[in-house]
Amino acid sequence: MRMTYREAMRTAIRDALATDPRVILMGEDVGRYGGAYAVSKGLLEQFGPDRVRDTPLSESAFVGAGIGAAVGGLRPIVEVMTVNFSLLALDQIVNTAATLRHMSGGQVGVPLVVRMATGAGRQVAAQHSHSLEGWYAHIPGIRVVAPATAHDARWMLPAALEEPDPVFIFEHAMLYPEEGEVGDEPGALPLFRAAIRRPGRDVTLIAHGGSVGKTLAAAEMLAKEGIEAEVVDLRSLRPLDDATILESVRRCHRAVVVDEAWRTGSLAAEISSRITESAFFDLDGPVARVCSAEVPIPYPKHLEDAALPQPDRICSAARGVLQATTGAVT
Repeated sequence: MRMTYREAMRTAIRDALATDPRVILMGEDVGRYGGAYAVSKGLLEQFGPDRVRDTPLSESAFVGAGIGAAVGGLRPIVEVMTVNFSLLALDQIVNTAATLRHMSGGQVGVPLVVRMATGAGRQVAAQHSHSLEGWYAHIPGIRVVAPATAHDARWMLPAALEEPDPVFIFEHAMLYPEEGEVGDEPGALPLFRAAIRRPGRDVTLIAHGGSVGKTLAAAEMLAKEGIEAEVVDLRSLRPLDDATILESVRRCHRAVVVDEAWRTGSLAAEISSRITESAFFDLDGPVARVCSAEVPIPYPKHLEDAALPQPDRICSAARGVLQATTGAVT
């Protein structure tokens, strides 16, 4: 079945609410308004205010309430409107959700799912546009995933609800209207495994979330030049699927990491380091990175586009690693 990313996530939430009475949805505007990105439209009317709860505009309060509900036996889905606003709940996330299992000696888990929009491209300026999922991938005690396709948006949520510890789902806001094929069954959808979206032999392009489409577009452009790029969709940011990443690098011997976050201290830096530590002798040259400019995301469209990774920049980086290792881009 073909549906938008938004519809796929709505279907996943609706199915979870319908099949498990422990599941509740809570967050800002998820009820009457139908969600800031229309993901929860119609769910309040179908399931009522006990299961679909509008919350006050206090991320710390409703994320904390979600933690308490999870500890109390429910399976909450907490929606934070945008990743920038999630910083107001960092105390609850870092000091409570991520630590309770450790601090209780394994006696208390927090089976919580937190969903939030991330990323830029919509001209909503610096306070609504950053890609901070790499910050969350730094935190032990939580899991972090970033579905890049409608199929993954549909089937990652039920898998996340089965986890005994907090799972954070980062949904790139530019993906919501994108259409894709969604299977009727999850099939083999391990929650914490990367996926090869395009096979190749010359260079590995590694991306996640909203950057996957741009990376696939870059691979198509490179193919017209005779360069066969393999595209790895990380899907899971914590834990990282080192095995899939390293297997690809060992096939292609060159790597470019695409990350919409800032370059300094980025997830791209972590992945580059892991490749260098574990596959150094398989590389024909240094790992390249394509990241956002180290500025607050601009509002004007031309500046926003210039600040973000784009297919032409990804192509340029791929050509660069090939040029450095072969002496010619062929």
